[in-house]
Amino acid sequence: MRQVVLEAITTHKALVEEFEKSGVDDVVLAAEMIVNCYKHGGCVYICGNGGSAADAQHIAGELVGRFKIERKAMAAVALSTDTSVLTCIGNDYGFEDVFARQVEGLVREGDVLWAFSTSGTSKNVVNAVKAAKDAGAFVLAFTGKKDTLLEDMADVCVAVDAPGSAAAQEIHQIAYHAICELVEKHFGR
Repeated sequence: MRQVVLEAITTHKALVEEFEKSGVDDVVLAAEMIVNCYKHGGCVYICGNGGSAADAQHIAGELVGRFKIERKAMAAVALSTDTSVLTCIGNDYGFEDVFARQVEGLVREGDVLWAFSTSGTSKNVVNAVKAAKDAGAFVLAFTGKKDTLLEDMADVCVAVDAPGSAAAQEIHQIAYHAICELVEKHFGR
């Protein structure tokens, strides 16, 4: 059992080191994109499946509530939280459209769609990105692999080359907390 824990720690350390070398600039670009969105009265919409859906909710809470400092609420919506909408769309259109249909109805030009897919190819996330692009929104992607369809579609992508979803999500959490802090510091002055 100890060996499994030690291997997880070793993997995490290696991914953090790689993220420190190659991911910091993408995090700064992502924060700048969100700051620009908010400066123009926009909203950040966040989507993902499974653990990434939980990350979407976490981020929305940090932006609407607060991360570290008192400031005005910022507009953010996790698209994975409305079960009536999700089940309606899933039933009437299919699971591949659960996010795209919401994007079509909610997202406007200048907004940001923050799309999580550890595979970088989740069909429902890719469809949401297509809908966001059609609406004139910006796309921030978080993936668990490099050189994916989602990375190609995004304006900015934090791509973690991880051995699995859990390891990627650990680095994603570091990155999205940094983004939340950067955005909050900009508006919390």
